Amino acid sequence: METISFAKGAPAPELLPLEELADCAQTVLAREGTTILSYGSGAGYTPLRELIGEWFGVHPGRVVITNGALQGLWLLARHLVAGQSVMVEWPTYDRAYKLLLQARASILAAVVDDRGLDPDNVDSTLMGQINPAFLYTIPTFQNPTGTTMPIERREHLVRSAVKRGFLLVEDDPYGLVRFEGEPLPALFDLAGKTSIYMSSFSKTIAPGLRVGWLILPERLAEELTEAAAGTYITPSLLGQAVACEFIRRDAFVPNLKRVNELLKLRRDAMFAALEKHFSGVKWTRPEGGYFIWLELPVPTDTREVLARAKGVIGTAGTEFTAPANYMRLAYSSAAPDEIETGIERLAAAV
Repeated sequence: METISFAKGAPAPELLPLEELADCAQTVLAREGTTILSYGSGAGYTPLRELIGEWFGVHPGRVVITNGALQGLWLLARHLVAGQSVMVEWPTYDRAYKLLLQARASILAAVVDDRGLDPDNVDSTLMGQINPAFLYTIPTFQNPTGTTMPIERREHLVRSAVKRGFLLVEDDPYGLVRFEGEPLPALFDLAGKTSIYMSSFSKTIAPGLRVGWLILPERLAEELTEAAAGTYITPSLLGQAVACEFIRRDAFVPNLKRVNELLKLRRDAMFAALEKHFSGVKWTRPEGGYFIWLELPVPTDTREVLARAKGVIGTAGTEFTAPANYMRLAYSSAAPDEIETGIERLAAAV
């Protein structure tokens, strides 16, 4: 029996634009191979920094490119935390949470409900507290819940950050992975481009390129560039040059449309399978992203369910600091015709 995975937040192989990326790699190596195969700036490949600056209406000096967005968060945490508190969502992205703990952060948690992070809960949690080093949030198609903060909550959160004077760190890898509904403004834009924005091309081009980026206040960008140079000298310029070439030759938008269409088929297949095999159980209904958040009746322990399940894997909610009756289901890597079978196998283990 072949195992069907709902555990990994990664694109299926057919979502990757292999031929186009191969041609981009050949082009950039022929054009500037001696440059991109050598050491460079700790802030990354200059043409890509300029392109991202154009996208977001900021000076490229504010853009720091990293080997994936998580490395950017690691640099930020190492530079800013120093034993201070950090506010995160509850539940939250497991890798970010572990990284913050490794940075010796004291964790403050604010509740995520079916409308994303609750800014009222942020306000009440911070009442009487010293400001955290920053608040880390994934406001659009959140990992693990798939929820999205509506505009009124985004505006409230930005007002709270300005009023109290704490820093917002917005992680936005899924914002462009939207299948339906209207896009919402980033916290970065609502904050007048004064907050920190981070994203990557892992969900929109290919995760193996390992190209993420931060948009930071200018002085902080300089400090993180120095920290990056002191840690790994320079990020991988080849992957960055390939991503930049992919965008410059106008392949990004049609590829994103193709990827979103394929992901929507997978999400819809999982919706249909859940309706069939988990009738009466609650789950989120994201308009994009990679994840569905399944809530089983208490006292069900999803760790035990997954241990019993044959031929299917998922991720227990406890990995994301959530109660044991929750489970994250990633529909991104399984084929549509596998999803029905995988959900049936999972239901049989409950």
